[in-house]
Amino acid sequence: MRKSYLIPEFRVEIDHTRCRRCKRCIMNCSYEALSFSDRVVADHFKCVACHRCIVFCPENVITVRKNPVDFKESFNWTNRHRLDIWKQAETGGIPLTGMGNDLPYQIIWDHLVLDACQVTNPSIDPLREPMELRTYLGKKPDSLQFEETADGKIKLKEKPPKNIKLEMPVVFSPMSYGSISLNAHKAMAMTAKEMGIVMHTGEGGLHKDLYDYSDYMIVQCASGRFGVHAEYLKRGIAVDIKIGQGAKPGIGGHLPGEKVGLDISKTRMIPIGTDALSPAPHHDIYSIEDLRQLIYAIKEATNYKPVSVKIATVHNVAAIVSGIVRAGADIVYLDGFRGGTGASPKIVRDHVGIPLELALAAVDDRLREEGIRNQASIIAAGSIRSSADAIKAIALGADAVAIGTAALVAIGCRVCQTCHMGKCAWGIATQRPELARRLDPEIAAERLINMLKAWKFEIKEVLGSLGLNAIESLRGSRERLRGIGLDAQTLDILGVKPAGK
Repeated sequence: MRKSYLIPEFRVEIDHTRCRRCKRCIMNCSYEALSFSDRVVADHFKCVACHRCIVFCPENVITVRKNPVDFKESFNWTNRHRLDIWKQAETGGIPLTGMGNDLPYQIIWDHLVLDACQVTNPSIDPLREPMELRTYLGKKPDSLQFEETADGKIKLKEKPPKNIKLEMPVVFSPMSYGSISLNAHKAMAMTAKEMGIVMHTGEGGLHKDLYDYSDYMIVQCASGRFGVHAEYLKRGIAVDIKIGQGAKPGIGGHLPGEKVGLDISKTRMIPIGTDALSPAPHHDIYSIEDLRQLIYAIKEATNYKPVSVKIATVHNVAAIVSGIVRAGADIVYLDGFRGGTGASPKIVRDHVGIPLELALAAVDDRLREEGIRNQASIIAAGSIRSSADAIKAIALGADAVAIGTAALVAIGCRVCQTCHMGKCAWGIATQRPELARRLDPEIAAERLINMLKAWKFEIKEVLGSLGLNAIESLRGSRERLRGIGLDAQTLDILGVKPAGK
């Protein structure tokens, strides 16, 4: 057997003087980094820093550290480059990874600050004054026509298009049953119902256990058409056509056959143990006209429920979205280049696509210039990490934001970026029954609800400081933002002034 040139990324240190040898850490380590040989011993190569052993050690004797191995310094040849080359030299394959882009590109959200009221414009106390976070997603009419009824009442002349009501401007991102466990899906469904928001099913179909939550589901139709049938389309309150994904623009999806057990097989309508491959293109969409046909076919099949189109943020995104809106989409889902995923080629995840912030501003500008901004809502996604990111996204022009990784972190995810291995120790990104049952959906839902309630309070506090009592009043209000440390061209695309002006 040839010797590997790789070195461990982490080191697991155990204080054996206090370890009671209960082996609980070994039982919790799904990556098999820990074993017992007279005492607990670690295989540092296998540790991914999921922290499960630390959390469940009754004596708190385990520490996981970044392996403090020094390389000869080089600004050009970083440790990351060297480790990737060693992996490729040993396997000949494309390195895969999970979650979002972690390269140190500038995070524009962190260089935007919000305005606040002072003397001339009074702020609002959200503890004493009502604050409206309700948002409606979907096409809005160009104008409203009224008529008087026989009994003298005034009513709308035409029925407005169907919209999706959100009690706060947040939805759960599309994460398929397959990429994450059924218990994770259940937790999000319960949370969506409790909080009056919605979740996307992702491309894996809708498990029958979640049919009771249909009123809080946006079902997805991706290129693989997994689990797509008439009842599925009708159960959702809207249908999302997935064209692209922020973590892998232009790349299809792949759920390995070993993850396709009986339940996933039934839900996706594929044989047990077969790979679920989603090709990059939809084989019936090669133009905006083709997309229009699919949008209206789905509308006909669902009695004209809203249809969303999800794309990755890429160059010329504003023109692409203009075409999508003119093709009849009610919602456009923009997924930025930091968006998460269960598995992506590392090179694509890290180097393809553009930042969400720039795409969002460009899209909002283009739709306003063309006078069609009311014809579709915009959902902004791709590493929305906090309520602050959400508020800034809405000020840049989004109607709502979608959260994926933030939701997973709330229920235990450590962002160790090994979702593609299917060994998630927290029972989230896995289909192994013994791991999936570690995630209690009731407890996970409670954690998610708490997080969203906290975000709700935070959003209200910021709105109050801005002197606003409705989230709708903030949408596209870029004059309430200022940039710090952003170059002139970036500020110009964002439509935001530098701080001090």
